Amino acid sequence: MKFISTRGRSQVDCAATAIAKGLADDGGLFVPQSFPTISMDDITKMTEMDYAERACFVLHKYLEEYDYEDLLTACKNSYSKFEDNDGAPLVKIDDKRFIMELFHGPTLAFKDVALTLLPYLLRKGCDLSGIKEEVLILVATSGDTGKAALEGFKDAKGIKVMVFFPSEGVSDMQKMQMTTQEGDNVNVVAVEGNFDDCQTAVKKIFTSKEIASDLLKKGIVLSSANSMNFGRLAPQITYYFSAYADLLSSGEIKPNDKVNFVVPTGNFGNILAGYYAKQMGLPIDKLVCASNSNNVLTEFFANGTYDANREFFKTVSPSMDILISSNLERLVFELSNRDFELTDKRMAELKETGKYSLKDDEKKKLDADFFADYCDEEECLQTIGEVFDEYGYVLDTHTAVAYDVAMNFIDYTKNQKPVVILSTASPYKFAHDVLRAINGNAPTDAFKCAYKLNEQTANPIPYQISQLKTKEKRFNKVINKNDTVSAVMEFIEQ
Repeated sequence: MKFISTRGRSQVDCAATAIAKGLADDGGLFVPQSFPTISMDDITKMTEMDYAERACFVLHKYLEEYDYEDLLTACKNSYSKFEDNDGAPLVKIDDKRFIMELFHGPTLAFKDVALTLLPYLLRKGCDLSGIKEEVLILVATSGDTGKAALEGFKDAKGIKVMVFFPSEGVSDMQKMQMTTQEGDNVNVVAVEGNFDDCQTAVKKIFTSKEIASDLLKKGIVLSSANSMNFGRLAPQITYYFSAYADLLSSGEIKPNDKVNFVVPTGNFGNILAGYYAKQMGLPIDKLVCASNSNNVLTEFFANGTYDANREFFKTVSPSMDILISSNLERLVFELSNRDFELTDKRMAELKETGKYSLKDDEKKKLDADFFADYCDEEECLQTIGEVFDEYGYVLDTHTAVAYDVAMNFIDYTKNQKPVVILSTASPYKFAHDVLRAINGNAPTDAFKCAYKLNEQTANPIPYQISQLKTKEKRFNKVINKNDTVSAVMEFIEQ
């Protein structure tokens, strides 16, 4: 299957090359030339598969050049790192609401679902594409992608990983997870600013021919572990199919029944994977885009104009504190009937003016598939407390945003179809705010918060959190956003 750039000036012959490159040469994002289909008979057969088998089945629709058995082995190895070998277990809250828990992997965040598998996809993609150079993975993170990439790629042969995160824009636990990371091939740098500053700096490096040439002379090629890379996005498609298969096997739905998915959204990769699943044939009614106080996406879905010219808020759901949602470009490309020139023009407008608008017919397509709303700080914390009081279930701050928006969606639309809420992180990664929501107050020390949250809820403290207290902090560097290139060059010379 060929992959094309959303901006029309770049094309590759297969997914392997798209994954190896990460970003298209013209600055666009790679998308499949067409969407493969998965039938209801196929989905029914998935009810008899474990998660790794489901992942391989879905992924191979795109990764045709990868050997099926080799890919299956990689999937089994990846998802053996999750509790019960399941990347996306489903928990029933009541008759119509379910929570898909995506945080049972090595770093307690949904990014693990893709980033435990991406090292195989990337290295194999390089081999299949004839790329023999060492690969430098650059990551801009709002909290979770960084740690998941570091853990997934640590000590991987022929690969270096460098992560940039906003110095004051992640939780204490997220920061500790990254700055104590083990591995001889990793580096972590804090950037003065927000996530958009980190992401913009990394994108500039990717699109610089001069930097690419300098790196190639040193035997290094660039790639990405952000959801801009199709290899990061593709594994996330699986859990939408997996949730549907689980609902079928448990008798909650019948074949062809439609289901709603509610997704806490920042960079738009997670919910875009659901859109791709729908294009492949999964019976999804609405994809519900849940934002926090940085509600640029909510307004985009409401009026068809994307306008990043707004105040930036630091919230209790920091992984969603994003104003430039990179993966939205892929959706806008599809809404425009794959108009390369128009997509390129809009991305140029976004860069120059901070905004662009859809046409009326595109807005109608958007409304057919999506619903959007947001949850502010007070509502987020209130939701955590109410859900724990009523169900004894502990939400993290990002999932609480989705839960609140799910309730708004049901109340506003009167939609009675089953709702699956994507839970993207363990509450222990945000123990201070979760405890504050449940208990009314919380100590400042992150570990004391974790212990008290355990006492209050009886939820076990994950090993990944408890062992952080004794780990050595390896990375302390803080840089200006304009110094990312020099930081990269310094790292590769080490």
